[in-house]
Amino acid sequence: MPQTLSNPIVIGAPAIPFRLPEPLTGKEVALEDFAGAKAVLVAFISNVCPFVKLIDESFNQFAKDYAARGLKIVAINSNAEEIKEGEGAAAIAETARSLGYAFPYLRDESQKVAEAYDARCTPDFFLYDGEGKLYYHGQFDDARPKNGIEPNGASLRAAVDALLAGKPAPAAQTQSIGCNIKWRDGDDHGVRQAPQAVAA
Repeated sequence: MPQTLSNPIVIGAPAIPFRLPEPLTGKEVALEDFAGAKAVLVAFISNVCPFVKLIDESFNQFAKDYAARGLKIVAINSNAEEIKEGEGAAAIAETARSLGYAFPYLRDESQKVAEAYDARCTPDFFLYDGEGKLYYHGQFDDARPKNGIEPNGASLRAAVDALLAGKPAPAAQTQSIGCNIKWRDGDDHGVRQAPQAVAA
């Protein structure tokens, strides 16, 4: 299956404001809603990508495990539904409901938020510290479809543990890998510079 690596993003880059609908509840969720959190994880995911489906239950357990420790999580789906079936608002709501996601799962219909974050694949994880600075942009763990490794979130757990312990951002960060985001404009949105634009 095609595999796409996450774009290199400069550690320390600021989180980019956004406000997006949550199909499950009909509410809107904004980055500013998590102000004051010790850590915030923005995760670009999918309903159908095999890389995401492999880890979805483990990722949800990870979210539950760290909620009490001050980590806030928001997931975003930016795939164009007309290019990849099963990625629209109704499917997002059903995925969140059926899996019992312990975090809001939002729809980025315009794809402007994914563009602003320079997200490239699903899953793509952006972990920010309490000041809104990027601390970790890497993989969930070593599990991949068909490699026989059971998902446990080891890489992301280690990063969150270090952040909450007040340690410096890890120097070694393995890029996430997954399905490419399905861009409506057809551009593959390859490796680029750190994001500058603000999406709201």
